Amino acid sequence: MESNAKSTIENGKAILGIEFGSTRIKAVLIDQENKPIAQGSHTWENQLENGLWTYSIDAIWAGVQDCYADLRANVQKQYGIEIETLAAIGISAMMHGYMAFNDKEEILVPFRTWRNTNTGQAAAELSELFVYNIPLRWSISHLYQAILNKEEHVKDIKFLTTLAGYVHWQITGAKVLGIGDASGMLPIDPETKNYSAEMIGKFDKLVSPYGFSWKLTDILPKVLLAGEDAGCLTEKGARLLDVSGHLKAGIPVCPPEGDAGTGMVATNAVKQRTGNVSAGTSSFSMIVLEKDLSKPYEMIDMVTTPDGSLVAMVHCNNCTSDLNAWVGLFKEYQELMGIPVDMDEIFGKLYNNALKGDTDCGGLISYNYFSGEPVTGLTEGRPLFVRTANDKFNLANFMRAHLYASVAVLKIGNDILFNDEKIKVDRITGHGGLFKTKGVGQRILAAAINSPISVMETAGEGGAWGIALLGSYLVNNDKKQSLSDFLDEKVFAGNTGIEVSPEPEYVKGFNEYIEHYKTCLAIEEAAVKFKK
Repeated sequence: MESNAKSTIENGKAILGIEFGSTRIKAVLIDQENKPIAQGSHTWENQLENGLWTYSIDAIWAGVQDCYADLRANVQKQYGIEIETLAAIGISAMMHGYMAFNDKEEILVPFRTWRNTNTGQAAAELSELFVYNIPLRWSISHLYQAILNKEEHVKDIKFLTTLAGYVHWQITGAKVLGIGDASGMLPIDPETKNYSAEMIGKFDKLVSPYGFSWKLTDILPKVLLAGEDAGCLTEKGARLLDVSGHLKAGIPVCPPEGDAGTGMVATNAVKQRTGNVSAGTSSFSMIVLEKDLSKPYEMIDMVTTPDGSLVAMVHCNNCTSDLNAWVGLFKEYQELMGIPVDMDEIFGKLYNNALKGDTDCGGLISYNYFSGEPVTGLTEGRPLFVRTANDKFNLANFMRAHLYASVAVLKIGNDILFNDEKIKVDRITGHGGLFKTKGVGQRILAAAINSPISVMETAGEGGAWGIALLGSYLVNNDKKQSLSDFLDEKVFAGNTGIEVSPEPEYVKGFNEYIEHYKTCLAIEEAAVKFKK
């Protein structure tokens, strides 16, 4: 295997995927069989500047250069060789946000990330105008909010893009964006596989009194589908990635994508009637639809797969943070008792014990809201554990309530899809930290959304692997297959993971828990009003 990987790299057949996550920039090198053969990473943090979350331009380039240098060092250590050239490169990053540039390619205001929620007025007005749910974090919300705020820079905009689109532009010169990431800038028309012409017209008319020299189509990146030509690495781009000077220009670069799109690819969930659930610090579900929903819903975002199918996304700000905090308390107790601590063992024992609890958690409720939760209408959060004197308060029910809480908001959003819209799915794949203890998070999620859940070993490879696979699709798709067929045959080869079906008594218990949870949301609302 090592000699095969070495010759793949030496012959320039390896493919590089780079993903800019919220806390880590990760690089993965894959071989011709689409298996990871080397990786590198860089840890970074967002900054709160003038009340807005951002990463500086310097941090972006210092981060990706350090990440690539870490990959180079990994390749040198494992195989004793240099990376000189590659078959393809792919760039992915956290979706949405706002990066606006002038005619000198200078950023006009610091990058505004998906995390900012200052766009409430804009999102509400655009949702009404478009008759379409426009989330706070979408680029069009940020742009219109800047216009409403009379920000001076807006008149000077020549190009507006996302983080993935920015990095791709700088290394290739191409102002393009993969359709999945583009669908987080402005709604996509599923027929034309391009920005909605109707909404562009409505927006241009809305802002025409301001007299800007640009129209919306002038400043947005061109929309590309997976597998389409998105340019090649330039000399400047090669130096931006590899400061050592070894990497050569001319490498094809696939359309840049958002983290939601690469998550769908990494879990083989781009085909209609499939979906995936990512459950870690935050959580989201992506269900690939056969047709549009009957009407817009405030808690459901409409995006697309990297090949343009419509996707219903339920995004939750909170998932495992509160659960992890409680497990940390048990760790402290164990240390106090002088017992050696193995965190995997603590998680494993507590999670598995939770399955012995009552299916409705004995009446116990947890609200895991470290931050606000748009799906349940809360702008701020207060983690709360709620019980009455008559509830069955024991360790199994306590842990089960926290596991239920980690996917409770996800359930509320998905109940709309499955119960109201009657959406049908053949397979949903789970990935992320909640599924690390085998079988437990999977059984809980299956009960929550009343659907079979699969977990694959490869799901942990994440978005950097997902964008590398899109790079592979660009250059290795000799049969001209659809993206879903390419993934089925060339990448996953029949591996659908280990599937767990919903257990009727678990489903019934979770439904009882969620009714109790919704009834008691008033307690969480009251807690949010309380200020220290």
